[in-house]
Amino acid sequence: RRPRHFGIGQDIQPKRNLSRFIKWPKYVNLQRQRKILRMRLKVPPAINQFSQTLDRNTAVQLFKLLAKYRPETQQEKKARLNAQAEKVAAGQQAEAEKQLVVKHGINHITNLVESKKAKLVVIANDVDPIEIVVWLPALCRKMGVPYCIVKSKSRLGTVVHQKTATALAIVDIKDEDKQSLASLVEAVNANFTAKSDEIRRTWGGGIMGTKSQAKVAKREAALAREVKLSA
Repeated sequence: RRPRHFGIGQDIQPKRNLSRFIKWPKYVNLQRQRKILRMRLKVPPAINQFSQTLDRNTAVQLFKLLAKYRPETQQEKKARLNAQAEKVAAGQQAEAEKQLVVKHGINHITNLVESKKAKLVVIANDVDPIEIVVWLPALCRKMGVPYCIVKSKSRLGTVVHQKTATALAIVDIKDEDKQSLASLVEAVNANFTAKSDEIRRTWGGGIMGTKSQAKVAKREAALAREVKLSA
């Protein structure tokens, strides 16, 4: 077998992993730096609680329920209003049905929680700046409203036809979905409300890199040897 030569005009170069040399977009670098910082620095409990999200199976059930109560789009609203206008023009009585939809908008949700009208509040874990929602779990606990934290504000946004949504609230639902909501609330309370004392005490972060960990381990081993020799 002829040996390969990789000079100019010779054999094709082998594929190499060149990800080290890629100039990543600024937002990607910021995402990575933020993730590293959150691991290194000590994170207070109020912010660390957003790292504990709802488990996958419960989240799937939750989003199935939310999908049933999506708000209508602009086209659907236009079609509904046109149908009502045609009925009125024909001399018929236009029936105004109450829309059973999930509520969004942080100010609206705050009012619903304070008035105890919300049956379940869903909060995104990656809201930036975090100050927008950092107080909402405490308010829900104070008012006795079930709440949960789920991954991805963009996933919440798709429910309400937006790019992103910080939080959603379920207020009114149909009779056939009351059982599924009750089971969801039970699971959510077990994961969040029941663990409120633990959540309020648990700090996050403080995880050093591999080099720092190796350096600390080396230092501790040297100290242990010194103690052994002196003994």
